[in-house]
Amino acid sequence: MSHESAPQAHHAHGHEAGHGSFRGYMIGFVLSIVLTAIPFWLVMGGVLDSKLFTAVLVMGIGVVQIVVHMVYFLHMNPRSEGGWTLMALIFTLVIVGIALAGSLWVMHHLNANMMPMTHEMMKNMP
Repeated sequence: MSHESAPQAHHAHGHEAGHGSFRGYMIGFVLSIVLTAIPFWLVMGGVLDSKLFTAVLVMGIGVVQIVVHMVYFLHMNPRSEGGWTLMALIFTLVIVGIALAGSLWVMHHLNANMMPMTHEMMKNMP
């Protein structure tokens, strides 16, 4: 009967968990603040002329922020848990992609089909 400790047994089977450091948490925190401030500035400041490009840029920054949270706060990397956390990251990116694309599709069709207004209709509104 083996009397190895739980951490030794855990590492012996190749399930190395990622552990955060103060530096790692601070990098994640600063990146989170920056990745929140940039879309706010883009939208509230009207920085870009194209609303479509602004929306795509904000969504892209949102995806980057999700990855930052997963890497710096959930400690996902290709080495821990035998690579399963990397698979979880890929799964998350696929789900987020589907959710973003579906949300844009629904919003576009609601705007196109539920709000058919011409300039003449707008003039006659109270």
